[in-house]
Amino acid sequence: MPFSRPACQEPDCVFVPIALVEDLPPGERLFVHIDEWDVVLFNLDGQIFALEDRCTHAGRPIGEGEIEDGVLTCPYHGSRFDVRTGAVVAPPATEPLLAFPVRVVDGLIALGLPAF
Repeated sequence: MPFSRPACQEPDCVFVPIALVEDLPPGERLFVHIDEWDVVLFNLDGQIFALEDRCTHAGRPIGEGEIEDGVLTCPYHGSRFDVRTGAVVAPPATEPLLAFPVRVVDGLIALGLPAF
């Protein structure tokens, strides 16, 4: 089972600005749709992480799930994932969530997408 599943790896990413840092205060999440992906961004203690908003177990949205100690729980079947990497922490899911690289530059959050 892979530990993480990055959407792209630098330098093969195009970073697209999507929000201001002030739009995502600590402890909050932000939902965006960009290109073909629904993405949820999380601000955990000032660090921004981005995951595809689709559980790998049953394909349902996961972003509204509870977060405790950096672990996101799917609200439908209870799969648990590390918000920082997308790695599976507890089943029934066996595949990690798609994780997007994030950059914060001059107060702007940019999401890394595969360069096609």
